[in-house]
Amino acid sequence: MFLNLEDYMLPCLNKKLFGVDCLGCGFQRAIIFILKGDFVEAFKTYPAIYTILILIVFALLNLKFQFKQGKKIMVSLAVITILIIVTSYLIKIT
Repeated sequence: MFLNLEDYMLPCLNKKLFGVDCLGCGFQRAIIFILKGDFVEAFKTYPAIYTILILIVFALLNLKFQFKQGKKIMVSLAVITILIIVTSYLIKIT
């Protein structure tokens, strides 16, 4: 029995209240596309999805192995992710 994950998605409160997408709109759909194996559509839906996943995986690995430059790498990944999120949001709303 396969669950339809789209039935369990949380609605965007910002979009419901104000009618405007937030910076996170599309993240849940992108995760569902990745789980379905549609990697291109995941990127189109939420371009920062892969940098977020890389950041999470690296943070977990850094907890386990304590890399020498781990904090610098995580800050760099976070900055890149934020830039991608903001840039894609600005493109989406214009």
